[in-house]
Amino acid sequence: MASQTPIAVALISGGLDSMVAAGLAREAGFRLAALTIDYNQRHRIELEAAKRVAQAVGAERHIVLPLDLSLFGGSALTADIAVPKGGVEPGIPVTYVPARNTIFLSLTLGLAEVVGAQHIYIGVNALDYSGYPDCRPEFIAAFEHMAALATKQGVEGGGVRIEAPLQHLTKADIAKEAARLGLDAGMSWSCYDPTPEGLHCGLCDSCRLRAKGFDEAGLPDPTRYATRP
Repeated sequence: MASQTPIAVALISGGLDSMVAAGLAREAGFRLAALTIDYNQRHRIELEAAKRVAQAVGAERHIVLPLDLSLFGGSALTADIAVPKGGVEPGIPVTYVPARNTIFLSLTLGLAEVVGAQHIYIGVNALDYSGYPDCRPEFIAAFEHMAALATKQGVEGGGVRIEAPLQHLTKADIAKEAARLGLDAGMSWSCYDPTPEGLHCGLCDSCRLRAKGFDEAGLPDPTRYATRP
């Protein structure tokens, strides 16, 4: 990756948010290294979406890192716990994976040090989301501070910035950004509980928020749902 153009690391899940965050990193002029975590999630179909997204944003390197969080369990995404289908409710839902973004950003931070990146892009959102504590601005700011203390490049004055460009956007804003960036939203994956036929279920929180975003943006929703949200 020898180049004068700076490189950033994008954490790509395969979802709409991480796709747009990576697209914004590319638009900002960065070369991209992409990291996807295969944590043995229920919705493993998103790993194929992550490969499509990494290619679409021109990632020079895409690592799919295995990390089996089903050995911990504790979430409807990593254990035999039903995914809620009754609509988005207040509080932290059972689809929360314990400390997921802390774990994922730590791994992304390690890759950033190796490739010499001073920017990490993550698609967390604090408006239209399911209430996860590790999507809040306070968490992102705290992790960035920790990274400056915990890494060689941070101690030597070249700390890493955690870029969360979607932090205060609605899902409608994010859908519009995907269109503006020329990214095919249909290549992304959001559903927590895909059908055996490979369709979005249409009823989990993530499907409902996705459909709501396209509807409020006034954009056609390219998603194939088993049940229309």
